[in-house]
Amino acid sequence: MDEQTDIYKTSRGMYVAEAAVEYFISMIVTGAYLAKVTTAIGISDGLTGILTSFVSLGCGFQIIAIFLANRRPVKRWVTALHSLNQLFFALIYLVPFMRVPQTVQIAIFVVFFLLGHVLNNVVNSPKINWFMSLVDDKRRGRFTALKESVSLIGGMLFSFGVGAAIDAYEAAGNLNGAFIFCGVGIFVLMLLHTGTLLLSKEKPAAEEEKIPVRKLLGELIRDKGLLKVIMISVLWNVAHYVTTPFYGTYQIGELGFTMTFVSLLSVLYAVVRTLFSRPLGKFADKRSFTQMMKICFIIAAAGFCVNAFTVPANGKVLYTIYYLLYAVGMAGINSGEINMIYDYIGQEKRVAALALKNTLAGVAGFFATALASLLVERIQADGNMFLGMNVYAQQVMSAIGCLLTLGVLLYVCLAFRKRKNPSGEVRETQAK
Repeated sequence: MDEQTDIYKTSRGMYVAEAAVEYFISMIVTGAYLAKVTTAIGISDGLTGILTSFVSLGCGFQIIAIFLANRRPVKRWVTALHSLNQLFFALIYLVPFMRVPQTVQIAIFVVFFLLGHVLNNVVNSPKINWFMSLVDDKRRGRFTALKESVSLIGGMLFSFGVGAAIDAYEAAGNLNGAFIFCGVGIFVLMLLHTGTLLLSKEKPAAEEEKIPVRKLLGELIRDKGLLKVIMISVLWNVAHYVTTPFYGTYQIGELGFTMTFVSLLSVLYAVVRTLFSRPLGKFADKRSFTQMMKICFIIAAAGFCVNAFTVPANGKVLYTIYYLLYAVGMAGINSGEINMIYDYIGQEKRVAALALKNTLAGVAGFFATALASLLVERIQADGNMFLGMNVYAQQVMSAIGCLLTLGVLLYVCLAFRKRKNPSGEVRETQAK
């Protein structure tokens, strides 16, 4: 390791810590935790699914990052906007206490939730590029695996503690106490997260890295190779967001899971994803991120297939199997989406390329959920009947998600093929 890299050793450590704290916050504003708040203020399953998909819609605002790509250094404004977005997340747990009509409560909740995700996504690409520029390109897969492993192990303990606390409040008939606990917890985590950003260094950008926004956008849009890489994320987001946004209410509703059991699932998820994250990262560094993602999409499709058969009678068993398969798939998919951009795009274009990828994928994911919610509400309105079969809406969405994920796999196989680079190393290239 050279001297220049050593300068940023502490900052890389801060990135690992920052990612972990941000993950803790995200856990409290998604899935079954979010469903507790939406149920308390009277939001339907379909609308909860759409709200959950705001995570995806918020990605659409990453397009703003393209216009901020030349605003260097990024540390100051990224830190300020990140803190503000997490403050909005803390405020959503205060909504149930507001003495206003239900429609106003829901509107306020949506505003806080959406603003939190919008700001989070505006800073996401510049922040990732800030920290990933401190990592040796030859070790990106392993570093990403380490970062995710720390987040998952910490999240495992964090989720179990938060879930147990919420169950204890509920058992005492004090759900409002659980909301206060979550809101204050997010605020404390926000302070810790801000600290990790303030303690991190930023690598100065060379003048030649700065490209005018209009020229940059034109080059990205005309880059057919980049668009093929981005299409993987777009297709995956469609498959992902017709399924997972509806699972939170399914767990605490039809399947009847306690928050402690939900937390136990998170523990198992973290253990499995941690175990597979580093081997998959090593595999990607050696073979290619494209090859790794093919494996992960097969496993993710198998998970959705299992969940298509999940009902209250077998819920704890089959949902657990689905979730563990999903954990293995996500151990590679998340890092693969980012690192494939880094494989095909030069340093000066990475912020904008990540932003464009997340924008297109985010918008696709949101509209996929919006359309899926119509089907979910239709099936529920018909007494859980679909094509003459007595099934839950989430079973149908899982089956659709399985087929769509297989479609993503087929696309990757057709759009990319093996080649050897000048050193003889086997890598991937886009099919012509």
